[in-house]
Amino acid sequence: MEQMSTELDAVVTTLSALAVTYGMAVLGAIAILIGGWLVAGWAERGVSRALGRLSSIDPTLRPFIASIIRYAIIILTVVIVLGQFGVQTASIIAILGAAGLAIGLALQGTLSNVAAGIMLLFLRPFRVGDFIDAGGRAGSVIHVSLFTTELKMADGVYMSLPNSQVWGQAITNYSRNPVRRMDVVVGIAYDDDIDAALTALKAMADADDRVLKDPAAQTMVTNLGESSVDITLRIWATLGDYWNLRWDMIKGAKLTVEAAGCSIPFPQRDLHLVDTKQIAVKVIDDPKMAG
Repeated sequence: MEQMSTELDAVVTTLSALAVTYGMAVLGAIAILIGGWLVAGWAERGVSRALGRLSSIDPTLRPFIASIIRYAIIILTVVIVLGQFGVQTASIIAILGAAGLAIGLALQGTLSNVAAGIMLLFLRPFRVGDFIDAGGRAGSVIHVSLFTTELKMADGVYMSLPNSQVWGQAITNYSRNPVRRMDVVVGIAYDDDIDAALTALKAMADADDRVLKDPAAQTMVTNLGESSVDITLRIWATLGDYWNLRWDMIKGAKLTVEAAGCSIPFPQRDLHLVDTKQIAVKVIDDPKMAG
């Protein structure tokens, strides 16, 4: 009986020692994890604010750099926590390598988004605020992260696209160049005065201050359609004036060609009706057909 009591006391003593030793280690690890998480968040926000005050840093790169700082601090925190339990650095590197390989195989699609995000952020085919079209999805860029590209559509709808879909498509950036060309096409009747229409449209464009003088406005006949002679007014404008000018030019083109004595014809076709009865009589009277 005394021997059993002695063994029980030894077990309790051992468990108490283990609880004190590893309990403090666990509490310390939890404290380090919480502290590292908070520090990572503060560092991310601080770096983002600091980069925001630097005009030389592109706005698209700011969240990316801040995110790298945050993840670096979190990884360092995890390494320190593992060190609390006596794990060697070599073992940590081996574990991270194996985990990275396993995660990479399991998350191939996600990693492709990360790779595409890095390419977008460093090659910068567009920046925050640019209006782009990527694979048929057009909108203003709100934010670019490692995984997604966020757009605000023309009608105000929010859209989040995986980076792999954006990078894997042809990207049209409507905001990269400061000026854009505009083609306004108007059709006139075949019997109208073409030179009068060309001169009137050119004068209309030259009279608008929003139309750039260099390159100069051009007017030309671009197509002979089924119902009309198509005349194109080609002008250049800055991005800020483009859409309002385009709407005004379309309206003005109609009024201008009409004021010049031209008309805008409706689509029409000439139909020639044949008397089927006469055709039948001719066929019957033809001796060759009758034979």
